[in-house]
Amino acid sequence: MTSSLPVIIGMGGINAAGRTSFHQGFRRIVIDKITAEARQETFIGLASLMKLVSYKERKLVDQQGEEIIPSDVEAKFGQQILDGTLIRKIEKNHFDPDATHWHQKMHVEPGDNAICFTLRAKELPSPVPQSWQVNDLGNGNVSVEIPNELTIFHDAYRDNPIKAAGQMPTGFEPGALYNSRHQPRGLQATIFAATDAIRSTGIEWDAILNEINPDQVGTYSASVVGQMHQEGLGGLLKSRLSGSRVSTKQLALGLNTMPTDFINAYVIGNVGTTSTSSGACATFLYNLRSAVQDIQAGRIRVAVVGSSDAPVTPEVIEGFGNMSALANEEGLKKLDNSDTADHRRTSRPFGENCGFTIGEGAQCIVLMDDALAIKMGAKVMGSVADVFVNADGYKKSITAPGPGNYITMAKSVALVQKVLGKESLQQRSFILAHGSSTPQNRVTESLIYDRIATSFDINNWPVAAPKAFVGHTIGPASGDQMAMALGVFNDNIMPGVTTIDKVADDVHNDRLNIATDHWSCGDMDVAFINSKGFGGNNATAAVFSPKVTLTMMAKRYSEQEMNEYQQKLSLVEQAQEDYRLRANQGEFDVIYKFGKGLLDEAAIEINNDSLSFAEFKYAIDLPSENPFADMV
Repeated sequence: MTSSLPVIIGMGGINAAGRTSFHQGFRRIVIDKITAEARQETFIGLASLMKLVSYKERKLVDQQGEEIIPSDVEAKFGQQILDGTLIRKIEKNHFDPDATHWHQKMHVEPGDNAICFTLRAKELPSPVPQSWQVNDLGNGNVSVEIPNELTIFHDAYRDNPIKAAGQMPTGFEPGALYNSRHQPRGLQATIFAATDAIRSTGIEWDAILNEINPDQVGTYSASVVGQMHQEGLGGLLKSRLSGSRVSTKQLALGLNTMPTDFINAYVIGNVGTTSTSSGACATFLYNLRSAVQDIQAGRIRVAVVGSSDAPVTPEVIEGFGNMSALANEEGLKKLDNSDTADHRRTSRPFGENCGFTIGEGAQCIVLMDDALAIKMGAKVMGSVADVFVNADGYKKSITAPGPGNYITMAKSVALVQKVLGKESLQQRSFILAHGSSTPQNRVTESLIYDRIATSFDINNWPVAAPKAFVGHTIGPASGDQMAMALGVFNDNIMPGVTTIDKVADDVHNDRLNIATDHWSCGDMDVAFINSKGFGGNNATAAVFSPKVTLTMMAKRYSEQEMNEYQQKLSLVEQAQEDYRLRANQGEFDVIYKFGKGLLDEAAIEINNDSLSFAEFKYAIDLPSENPFADMV
């Protein structure tokens, strides 16, 4: 029995490397290896994203309104763009890592028999402690005398030992692109990522809905850390302790389901499947697995899959830092035998390292079953053969790695060998590693790859590690890996781990190719996206290249169907080109339909066979067969 092939027809998002669509972020990472034309386009796109330039009357101008010719953008802004992307020192729009705000506890002893002060009467605690002597001074003021010790919390600032993170490009604010209504940063990034992915397909969303039943759509997304900014859980947890009121939105907006809910409610108006799966660092792959399985089973025909996290906050960083999980200043100085830490090279997968680097980002892809992709002329970016998820069994430490990743990798490799054969596996496959940049990870993850390579007779297996450049974005991390995989397929450049001088001596790389420079790799057939999440959340996806995907589709469909597909594709590619040009000019046309397109519940028609909405072309079919006929 054959199953539908989940085809990737769009991708979008944002991380420290830039915009995901049309490989902008990937090309920023390998900027020195791309063509001159692609390099110029990348610098212009990033300059627009970072608000360094804009277009007025079809002319490129700087912030002062002076016209610039495209070829001069790199000369004028190149270094600023490079410095304002990838991992770098934490910028003050997040918090000041040199003077991080906190509350210092102070035990104040009375002098001259009492602690004395004045304040406004309405600022008195309720109830007033019995030992306090309060005198009314009039005009709403009181004096207070306290004869015993008083514990107070006072504003203070500390030098944060962790000073670097993978941050969205300097100057880019997703909430400024639409009426974000005081939403947490992670949800703002979700709206941008979903829009970018959908626009990148070159197909209007309503055109897709006109080809399928409305319940054949699925949204699969989540965050891990939640929304820890003031507008979400961060504000909920500390508002009262910092003297503020909890808002009506902080709890709701902090839930990890919100990325899914926002895409459904404000971007695509989904009435089909909605799913939120959290698997720590493997969260994007967990959601991809749900979408792939639903497409393969025929339950849905198109899916938006994503994840977002914006964890560059003092609280999240301190939490990971106190676990000794993050690279800190002293550790980096010791590695380099230097008095200063290199904030550009804090993440060093498979090299001598001292911890991972937090990052922020949001990633989305759009999947279609192969039949719908053919029918609509969708541009094929790749396809997902399957996603395997396995736990670690009994564990001593919940955060330690375990054997589950052996299972996910072995299953993925065996599947690829079965589908594509040994030659593709052994000569044209590569790994997008979890590569967290911890001493333990470099040993345990490389050992898995090396043993799998030995078992399947793979030599010189290429391994890339996106976290070296964008940091660990937690939930979207495997989405960052997906974006890099699709970039490799498109540009035939394999990113090296350029933040390390050499592979560490304890890394198991007899059969691996962990390069320290980017290199030209030729056509690749398959990427293995691997994730090792906290708690034993292991996942591996096997992703086929667009070339392999189209070859497979040509065997399923007739020559006439493929010719008709190519004719439709030309129109889709024109629409994609239009969005690419507009996006490079900073015109994203963000989709945010707050309170728009609401469904008329009174107009719903229901009978025994179907349920119809006035707003959708096709009805929703109701179950018509008894799946348990042999049991009743």
